[in-house]
Formats: sequence, structure tokens, C-alpha cells
Amino acid sequence: MAKIVTLGEIMLRLSPEGNDRFIQTDHFRIIPGGGEANVAVSLANYGHEAYFVSKLPTHEIGQIAVNALRRYGVDTRFIARGGDRVGLYYAETGASMRPSKVIYDRAHSSIAEADASDFDFDAIMEGAQWFHWSGITPAISDKAAELTRLACEAAKRHGVTVSVDLNFRKKLWTSEKAISVMRPLMKYVDVCIGNEEDAQLCLGFKPDADVEGGKTDASGYHKIFEQMMKEFGFKYVVSTLRESFSATHNGWKALIYDGKNFYESKHYDINPIIDRVGGGDSFSGGLIHGMLKYEGDQAQALEFAVAASALKHTIPGDFNLVSEAEVLSLAGGNANGRVQR
Repeated sequence: MAKIVTLGEIMLRLSPEGNDRFIQTDHFRIIPGGGEANVAVSLANYGHEAYFVSKLPTHEIGQIAVNALRRYGVDTRFIARGGDRVGLYYAETGASMRPSKVIYDRAHSSIAEADASDFDFDAIMEGAQWFHWSGITPAISDKAAELTRLACEAAKRHGVTVSVDLNFRKKLWTSEKAISVMRPLMKYVDVCIGNEEDAQLCLGFKPDADVEGGKTDASGYHKIFEQMMKEFGFKYVVSTLRESFSATHNGWKALIYDGKNFYESKHYDINPIIDRVGGGDSFSGGLIHGMLKYEGDQAQALEFAVAASALKHTIPGDFNLVSEAEVLSLAGGNANGRVQR
């Protein structure tokens, strides 16, 4: 199995029980998670040597996050220790027509204020086959954006495949700032993952598709994928296509383009959704595993990623706690949910 590196922020998510609202709860569950950490957990579950790179305080609250990663087999040796705080976010799980809600409390976290001297990216990338990051990391702070650039440069020096999940977060930065930071980083990227909104807000591209109206016709993406590949030289462009009927009922499929052929995955009707946080990260983790396992077969890689992500929507928390065998079973058509005995 491959050595895979991810870089980002792991936070502690504070959530009311079940579908309680923030204002009615008297206690919160602590659920560690965050974009690239979620990807690392997925890849460790599939048997890879998954490394998560970040910075966390030396105190016990920082240790909660480190221990959560270790529990699921992620290698934490490259997590720098220091700084004052772990980022927090509050997440309220919606239902039916009431959407889920996220409130961030992550300013001045350890990774947001980390310096380049905290990491030896050449040592980190040595022997790696894949490096994954998301648009959330450079959005955290200018320092984190610089770390992302240095990590990408080191990955390229070591011949590592680089993937990005564009992941625009309007609560962290503006589209103008995102475009100014993200576009220059695209020259390092081999595999670009992002939905129609991310492509527009991070890179200035807009597909010809009415996604808000539920019309996720993949053909609307063909032109934008071709334009993105031409401008940035990506080897693959990938997008998830989510139809949001309600907070607890989504349609889910994806599209991949390798410069010659477009492939559209099968469609999943996810109802009820238990927890959609981490859905995109579980897709990225599945895609990376699929591309390494089924080298050159983008269709099989995409079907694995979409099935993995569909399963994540049924699991509480940020992490996708499924095995390769479970994903393959669903991708192969076993979606009846019968008790396995």
C-alpha cells in the first residue's frame, strides 16, 4: 500500500445530541474532524500508510485530536506540537427542510499560526506516492497558505502526485482572495476535485448547469472540465454532483475527465442522511484509493469514491469508518441494507 500525506487542520466539533438545536442543548459531544484529517482516516481504513501533517497544542485538548487520528491508524509523527489552541466548530444536524448549521471558532489555532520551520517537507514527502490538500487549508491564514505552497513544492521535488479538493468556505475568505491564492497553486496539482460552486468561487470558472434547481446534468460540466484542464494542465478533473432535496435526502453521483473521456458514475439516492459532514472528504479518500488501486481505470476509481461517500452519509461524525470490502459491496450493487449474518 502507498504512503499518502495530507496537510490541514483537525478541529474538535461540538454537536448537540441527535437533531437538537444549539439553543436547546445543555451538553455537546466532542467529535474530532477536519477536511484532510478525514481523508487520512479513510485512507488508513483502506490499508494505506496515511500521514496527517498539522500543528496542535501540547496540552490535553490537542492530545484529544492526536489520539483520535491514532485510533484509526493515521501516522501522527509529522504533527508539530505547540501554539495555544485547537480550532473548534459547532455543528447542528438539520432534518427535512431545516438545514444543518456550522459555526466556526477557529481563529488563531496552532496550524493557522504555524511557521515553515515547524515542518521538514522534504522529509515528509520522502517515499510518498500521493499528497492531498484542500482549499480550506490556505483559507485558514496567510501562514497556512504559505505552508501549502511549500508542501506542494516539496511534493513535486519528490515526484509525488498532488490532489486538491477546492472546498470553498465563505466563512473563511472571499472569492476574490480565494482566486488570488488558489489559482497560482494549481500548477502543482495533478487531480482537481471540486463541485460547480468551488470551481467558480476558487478558480473563476462557471459550469452551464442549474444545480440549485436540482438539474445536475453532467453534460453542463464537460466544457468547464475541458477549460480547466487546458488552463491548469490537470491530469484529471473530478466533480461530485449533489442534488439536495432536503437536509436528510440527497441525490449523489460524480463525474471524472482524463483529457479524453468523461465518465459519469451511477446515482445514489441517500435517504435518510445521518450526517453529511465529511461527505466530500470521504469522496476524496475513496478517489485517491481507487486511483492507486485501479491505475489507469478512472471509471472504477470513481465508482469506488462515490460508493464510499454514499456510505459516509450514514455514519455520525466526520470520519468515514468503512472498510474497502464494504465499499466494494455497495459499488457492486449490494444496497439493500439487509443484516449481514
